[in-house]
Amino acid sequence: MRTVGSTASERRSAKVSGQAGAHREVHAAGLPPHMPIFVLDVGCGIRKQPGAIGIDRNPASHPDVLVDLDKFPYPFADDSFDRITAIHVIEHLNDVLRAMEEFHRLLKPGGTLRIETPHYTDYSSFCDPTHKNHLNSFSFRYFGPKHGGFGYYSEARFREVSVGVKLLSFWKWLGFEFLVNHFPRYRRFWEHYLCYIVRGKAMEFEFAAEK
Repeated sequence: MRTVGSTASERRSAKVSGQAGAHREVHAAGLPPHMPIFVLDVGCGIRKQPGAIGIDRNPASHPDVLVDLDKFPYPFADDSFDRITAIHVIEHLNDVLRAMEEFHRLLKPGGTLRIETPHYTDYSSFCDPTHKNHLNSFSFRYFGPKHGGFGYYSEARFREVSVGVKLLSFWKWLGFEFLVNHFPRYRRFWEHYLCYIVRGKAMEFEFAAEK
C-alpha cells in the first residue's frame, strides 16, 4: 500500500487518463474478452497490473500517479473506470467506508471492484503493524441490498458478485475450504463458530457498482 499527494502527480493524472484509451487494454473476469476496459490499480506497489493506471503513495514503487490513499477525492473524475483493483490495500486504509465510497464514485455504472485482504483470523492480519483494519467475509455487507441492517452508514451500493475464502492449507486439504466457498450458510456458521479453530487466510471479493 502507498500514498502522498503530489501536485505534479495530480497534473499527470489527466494525461495518464487520456492516454489509457489509446493503448491500455486488460480483461476482467465476467466481461466479454473483446471488451477494452479502463482499470485503476489502487496501491499498485512494484507489481502494477499490466495495462492499468497505478496509484500509490510510495514514490519508490513508480506509480503512474502519486496519491495519498487516505485523502479524498482521488485525482480522477466520476465514472472514470470500468474496473478497480485493491489487492492487499484496504486493510491499510484509515477509513474503509470512505474508501468504498470513493471506489464507487470512480467506477462506471456496473463497473467491477476486486478486493483482496487477509481474513482476520490469519496471523498476517495482526503481525503487520501497518494493518489498521481486520476483516471477515461479511465486512462489506453494509454496501449490499440489505445493508446488513445498517444502510444509513453509506449510500454507496455494490452488488456482490462473488466471495472467495482461502483457508490455511491443513484445513483446505480436509475439505473445509470447499464447504465455506460453496455453501453460504456454512460460511456464516464457520464465521460465527469455527473460524478461530479452522482459521482463514485470505479473502477475494468481486463487486459490481450499482448506480
